[in-house]
Amino acid sequence: MTKLLDEINALARLSRERPLNDQEKKRQAELREQYLANFRNRFKQQLSQIKVVDSKGNDVTPKKAKLMKKGFNPKR
Repeated sequence: MTKLLDEINALARLSRERPLNDQEKKRQAELREQYLANFRNRFKQQLSQIKVVDSKGNDVTPKKAKLMKKGFNPKR
C-alpha cells in the first residue's frame, strides 16, 4: 500500500511542476483506482466485524451485516 501511495504522490508532485503526458495520466488513474479498490475492501472487512448490541444486550446487527460476516456478499 505504501508503494502505491508513493507512486500516486510522485505523479501528483510531477503534475504540479508540469502537465502530465497521456501515459502518466493513465498510470495515475490506474493507481487511484487500485487505491480506492483496496480502501473499499478494507472498509467492508471492518464493517463485517461489527456487532450491534442494544441497551438490553440483544444482538441487533442488521441481517445484511450478518450475511456479510458469513461470507455472503450482497449487491447493495
